[in-house]
Amino acid sequence: MNSIQHQKLGSPGAKKSKSKKKIIHFTDVHGLPCIENIVTSVEDTPEPISTVVTGTIPKWINGNFLRNGPGKFEIGNQKFNHWFDGMALLHQFKISSGQVMYKSRFLSSDSYQSNNEHNRIVVSEFGTVTMPDPCKNFFQRFLSRFELPKPTDNANVSFVTYKGDYYVSTESNIMHKVDPETLETITKVDWSKFIAVNGATAHPHNEPNGTTYNMGNSYTPKGAYYNIIRVPPAKKGEGETLEGTTVLCSIPAVDKIKPSYYHSFAMSENYVVFIEQPIKMDLLKIATGKLTGKSISDGFSWNPKLNTIFHVIHKQTGEQSSIQYVAKPLSTFHQINAYEDDGFLVLDMCASDDGQVISNYNVQNLRKCGEALDEVYNTLCRTFPRRFILPLRVDQKAPYNQNLIDLPNTTATAIRMDKNKVFCTHEDLHGEDLHQYGGLEFPQINYSKYNTQPYRYFYGCGFRHLVGDTLIKMDIHGRQMKVWEHPGLYPSEPIFVASPNATEEDDGVVLSVVVTPNKDKSTFLLVLDAKTFEELGRAAVPVNIPYGFHGAFSPSA
Repeated sequence: MNSIQHQKLGSPGAKKSKSKKKIIHFTDVHGLPCIENIVTSVEDTPEPISTVVTGTIPKWINGNFLRNGPGKFEIGNQKFNHWFDGMALLHQFKISSGQVMYKSRFLSSDSYQSNNEHNRIVVSEFGTVTMPDPCKNFFQRFLSRFELPKPTDNANVSFVTYKGDYYVSTESNIMHKVDPETLETITKVDWSKFIAVNGATAHPHNEPNGTTYNMGNSYTPKGAYYNIIRVPPAKKGEGETLEGTTVLCSIPAVDKIKPSYYHSFAMSENYVVFIEQPIKMDLLKIATGKLTGKSISDGFSWNPKLNTIFHVIHKQTGEQSSIQYVAKPLSTFHQINAYEDDGFLVLDMCASDDGQVISNYNVQNLRKCGEALDEVYNTLCRTFPRRFILPLRVDQKAPYNQNLIDLPNTTATAIRMDKNKVFCTHEDLHGEDLHQYGGLEFPQINYSKYNTQPYRYFYGCGFRHLVGDTLIKMDIHGRQMKVWEHPGLYPSEPIFVASPNATEEDDGVVLSVVVTPNKDKSTFLLVLDAKTFEELGRAAVPVNIPYGFHGAFSPSA
C-alpha cells in the first residue's frame, strides 16, 4: 500500500547526532521529495474562476468549501521565518449542480495592510520579530525596542462560526468577521473588549443549539489563567458580534509565569476538558522579545519531566472536578471527539510523545531538499490517535493502585494514585498499519451529528512528509483503515459533508484540497465517497494554492 517505495520508516529510537547537541531521531526516512513550491507566495484571485471537473461531483452538494492558511511569505525584501507567520489567504470553492467555481482573497487585516503600506514586516508574528524602522533616528529605534509587541490580527488558521456568522481566527485576541460569499473582511473583533482574555483558540466547539465554547488565556498579577468561554447561540440585534460572552471557569496555571500552550480542547455533552500539556510559554521571554530580538516561538519549550493534566469542567455550573487526572508527558494539537459512557468520559485525540514539533516548522525547513529535508522529518515525533478514559467519579472506597475502568473492550487504564488523583494511560485507536503512513493528524468526524456522542469513524491526513501526503479513514471498530494516496500529491485536512437524509454515520463525502510541488497550476478539490473512500470526482483549479491549515463547509440556504 505504501506507494513511495524509496522511503523507509524505521523503529522509533534515539540516535546521537555528530554535533555537540543531542538530537533524537524518531524515524530513519531517506529520499523525501522537495515540497518548496507548496510553501511559496501566491497572488489572490478575488474574482471567481471556473474549474475543470473530472469524474462526478454529486449534485446534492451545494455550498462553499472554505479554506484558510498562509499565502504570502515575504513582504518587500523581508521574509517571514515560520510557516504560521504567512499572511492569511482565504479560499472558496463554490460547489453547485456538480460544478465548482474558485476564488481567493487575502484577509484585509491591519497586519496585512500595514506590511504592504511600508513594504516590510512591521507587525511581529509567531516566529518573526519586527526590526525597528530604519527611517527613524537612532534614539527612536532604541526606544522602540522597549515597546510591547503589538498583537497580530493575521487570522490565518481557520474558519469558525459564532451566532451564525463566519469568522477567521488565529490564536491572538483578534478575529475578523468575513462574508463567506465574497470572502471580504467585514469587521475586526477583539475578544478582550467583551471578556478579560488575551486570546482564544481557533478551534471552538458548537452545541446543536448554536451555543459556542472556546478557551483563552488571561495574564494577571496573580499569574496566568486558562478560561473556558461561552458565547450565546444567537444575536439579539443586527451588527452584534461577541456580545453576551461570559467566562464559565478560570483555571490557574500550574506554573504562574509559564502556562501551557494549547491549540484546542475537548468537549462532551456535559463537560469541557482542557489538556494542560508540557509545552510551556515563557511569558517573560515573550514580553521582552522586542528588546532581545526574540520571537514568540523562542518563548516556547518542551519539558518532558512534567506530567500532562486533564482538567474536567462541568459546562452548566462551571465547576471543576475535584479529581486530578494526570498522564505521562504528551503533545496534542487536535482532539478527535469526546463523549460520556456509563460514568466515564471517553477522550480521543491525536498525540505524540514529544512536544518540540512547533519549532521545526520554520519556512526554511519546509523549503529544504535532500538530506537536510530528511533530517528535519526524522527529528519530528510521529502523531497517532489515542483514547483516554476518565472516571467522572471516584468512590472514596475505591482501591488504590488498581484500574478503575470497567468498560468493556478497552486497554486504557485509570489508576487511583491518591485520594483525588488518577493516573491515566491510553489505548491506541489504530492498528500497526498506520505506522507506514507516518501517523495521523488533522482529524475530522461527522461533527454535526456525532460530536460529543459515541462514534465510529474519523478522517485525517497521513504524514509521511512534513505535510499530509495521504487521506485516511479510520474505523474504530476493529481499528481498520482506508487510504487515498497518489505519489507527489499532498492532500489537506479532510472535511466530512453528510448526504441529504443520511441514516448512517459515514453516508456522505469527504472534501480535501490537494496540491503538488511538481507541476504548475495543478491544485484540485478532491471529492471522496466517505463510505468507500473511493474518488468520485475532482475540480482542477488553474492557479497555485499553498498548503493550508483548516477549513469548513458552509451549506447554501
